[in-house]
Amino acid sequence: MIREGSLDAPTRHAIDWKSPAFYDQAACEKELERIFDICHGCRRCVSMCHSFPTLFDLVDATDHGEVHGVDKKDFWKVVDQCYLCDLCYMTKCPYVPPHPWNLDFPHTMLRAKAIKFKNGGVSAGEQFLASTDKHGQFAGIPIVVQVANALNKTKPMRKVLDKALHVHPTAWLPDLATSRFRWSADKVGSYVKVTNGERTPGKVAIFSTCYVNYNEPGIGNDLIKLLEHNEIPYTIVEKETCCGMPKLELGDLDEVAKHKKANMPMLAKYARDGYAIISAIPSCTLMFKQELPLMFPDCADTQAVKEAMFDPFEYLVARNRDGLLKTDFKKDLGKVNYHIPCHVRVQKIGRKTEEMFKLIGQKVTVNINTVERCSGHAGTYGVKTPTHPIALKIGKPVFKAMAKDEPDFISSDCQLAGHHIKQGMEVNALPQAQLQHPLSLVRIAYGL
Repeated sequence: MIREGSLDAPTRHAIDWKSPAFYDQAACEKELERIFDICHGCRRCVSMCHSFPTLFDLVDATDHGEVHGVDKKDFWKVVDQCYLCDLCYMTKCPYVPPHPWNLDFPHTMLRAKAIKFKNGGVSAGEQFLASTDKHGQFAGIPIVVQVANALNKTKPMRKVLDKALHVHPTAWLPDLATSRFRWSADKVGSYVKVTNGERTPGKVAIFSTCYVNYNEPGIGNDLIKLLEHNEIPYTIVEKETCCGMPKLELGDLDEVAKHKKANMPMLAKYARDGYAIISAIPSCTLMFKQELPLMFPDCADTQAVKEAMFDPFEYLVARNRDGLLKTDFKKDLGKVNYHIPCHVRVQKIGRKTEEMFKLIGQKVTVNINTVERCSGHAGTYGVKTPTHPIALKIGKPVFKAMAKDEPDFISSDCQLAGHHIKQGMEVNALPQAQLQHPLSLVRIAYGL
């Protein structure tokens, strides 16, 4: 007999994306129908993203209230609302592998997105939005940056962006940096002595990420300051391109493979040379920890990078447990309302950033309030014209929780989520607070 639900830890199957059968639309729609039927009968995920309310409304509108009554063309409305946060798989669904029903909602959505992309169903504007290296190429160019940033704040330009790229006129957009992280930061640190711990390599390779490199280099600079203060040798990865997550979310798996081919040999060299590889953006970290290893299960380089990849606070907390992290914190942080992004939660590392704040609180004042729920931003989903209002709706409980008790700081490991939360607090007329990345708050606490 098949038992109801599962008490086993979720397991993930490799993504068979190179097989022609993967792109068989009829077979995919048959699998979608099977999964949607299970989801409709369960409904545990109704409070998560908009995919599930969309699905349930479609089913409930049929004559008999069953999935088989839904037009297959409408299945794609459900697919379009999934932004691959993975939370349904990791935290809600009782039927994930190894349960015999073998329900993997996010990766079935990924398959459907890949079919849609192959069939030409993704607009040029969406593809450009996901091409971070293309629209980041203007970062660091004098005058051009200032002009671009100023234009992006004007109503006429936002109307153009709405028409051309379907970017919502009121959605928050990141500025381009006046100096790129990879151009301005010291490529190697001042310390050379490597002190390995039981849990941590004693040297770090920094994967700078598109967002830190092109938009907010201060986050990368603060990571460097923390490594320098703790006398940890570091190097910035010599060459890199986008991790591929924005392309994954579109279903453009061939482009994901191109980014992997560009990044992996270099990163694997660092992994085999004994470096911890750190990325300050959770989605990038997750890409190397989970998605690329599942897409390329037989690639030795990819698996080596997976083992060497760390979230910044996963590394710092483990460094503390090794007895190798300085705890000479000097400055109070006051009230901090901290948000755990989805792509940190699904890394299965626990609440490491929260642990770091509690460690700081042993020396100086930190009143931490942790919010563990999706903010709704989800990369380009939060800025697109059709989905920005939905993103604000999904994030509303988070906005309220982050405004609770009028904090001194709000913070999220995902800086995009942080800005989305800040905008959501403004839109809902909630008390305002200063946004700082957790790495920046640790730097402040050290008095650096």
